Amino acid sequence: MKLYTKRGDQGQTDLLGGPPVSKNNPRVEAYGCVDELNATLGLALSVTKIDEIRKPLITAQHRLFDLGAQLATSPPTPDTSPPEPRITRLHVAQLEAQIDHACAELPPLTRFILPGGGELAARLHLARTVGRRAERQVVALSQAEPVDPQALIYLNRLSDLLFALARRANQLEGLDDVPWEPDAAEA
Repeated sequence: MKLYTKRGDQGQTDLLGGPPVSKNNPRVEAYGCVDELNATLGLALSVTKIDEIRKPLITAQHRLFDLGAQLATSPPTPDTSPPEPRITRLHVAQLEAQIDHACAELPPLTRFILPGGGELAARLHLARTVGRRAERQVVALSQAEPVDPQALIYLNRLSDLLFALARRANQLEGLDDVPWEPDAAEA
C-alpha cells in the first residue's frame, strides 16, 4: 500500500464510513487539531525522562488517537448507529486524578503566569494552547453535528492537566514559573 492515494489532491478527504468531504469540513478541522495536539505531546515527551510527566502524556497520546478516530468517523444517519464512544467518563476521571496529583505538589497560584520557564514547561504550555484550540474546534463541530460530550470534557481537562504539568516540570527542574507583570517595562 502506498502512502499517497491522490484522493486528496482536489481538497477532499475520506471520513471513516462515509463519503468524501472537503478538507476544511468542521469534522476534519476538529480531528486535525486533535492530531496536532497529539504531536505537541510528542514534542514535550522528546525532552523529558521524568516518569511523573511522561506517563500521563503517553496515556493522553493514546486517548487522543482514539478521539481523533472517533471524530474522523462519519456522523450517524437515520440508517446507522452512532459509533461507540472512545472517550469515557473513566478517562476524564483519570485526568482529574492526575491533575490533583500534580497540583498537590505545587504551591498555590497567587498570580497569573506566562508560558515558559524551562524547555519542557514551555512545550507543555504550547501543547495546552493547541489543546484549547482543539477544544474550540470540537465545540464548533458540536454546533453542527452530534459530538459525544465526553470528548469536549476530556479536551478541557487535558488542557488543565498540561497547565499543571508545565508548572510541575518547572518545579522539578528547580525553576520558577514566569509571573505576569502587567506593568513590566518593554525590553
